[in-house]
Amino acid sequence: MRIKRGFKARRRRNKVLELAKGFRGGRSKLFRTAADSVDKALNYAYRDRKARKREYRSLWIARINAAARLNDMSYSKLIHGLKLANIEMDRKVLAELAVSDPAGFSRIAQMAAQQN
Repeated sequence: MRIKRGFKARRRRNKVLELAKGFRGGRSKLFRTAADSVDKALNYAYRDRKARKREYRSLWIARINAAARLNDMSYSKLIHGLKLANIEMDRKVLAELAVSDPAGFSRIAQMAAQQN
């Protein structure tokens, strides 16, 4: 006797096709190509959530370096001076300070320079 998989299989296929909405052509209409595309898209999403963190950190470092050089200092000397001065500010906050409050960043850079 033939068993129709019915509900469970349809629910699984519909879940994949729902995730494939917005894809072009058969990638959003045909189950097999949609499933491949969704798998790949989810892998990219997982990978790039990690990569985003690295990209932001490198952006913050570039901004801090640019602001440090305006204060006649290299990035590494600034970070080393901050560690010696026990100033515990992360790179995100330092980068935001460098952009929004250059005078405040200069004061912090001076404190770091005194430690070197």
